[in-house]
Amino acid sequence: MSPLKPPPDILLSRYRGEQFQELYRTTVTVTGGESGHARASGVARSDDGQLEVELRLPGELGGPGSGTNPEQLFAAAYGACFHGALHMLATRVGLEIPAARVDVQVAFGRDPMDGLYMLTTDVRIALPGVERRVAEGLVRNAERLCPYTKMTRHGAVGTISLL
Repeated sequence: MSPLKPPPDILLSRYRGEQFQELYRTTVTVTGGESGHARASGVARSDDGQLEVELRLPGELGGPGSGTNPEQLFAAAYGACFHGALHMLATRVGLEIPAARVDVQVAFGRDPMDGLYMLTTDVRIALPGVERRVAEGLVRNAERLCPYTKMTRHGAVGTISLL
């Protein structure tokens, strides 16, 4: 495997267009599984074949817990994005952060507003060896750069349609 190249600087510069500028698109399809428990089960597969994962109801919710679940997938995606944003920003200022760690906790629970369901997130970052003031600046800027943070704070633009 060849080493990763740094992302182009264009990814760190502000976009000034009037419409959403798509940079990447993927599709993950979930099929199979049991519908009786009203929670994801089955198999999730990406359109490029790089992701194929069994989905299972967590043991805490009465399931077998023998696979991953949507909350774990969301936490992994959020953590990977934030971790990447931290590294992009650190590289831009000439800082190495090889021991950076991003822990993302996602909780599934009941929404007191409508009595249905919601997710909450708690993101914790460790930047060992980085001066606190510098680390705080990196985290603040990563919050602005990471689209998962924007989505958890402001919602996401999206559509739902029946095929």
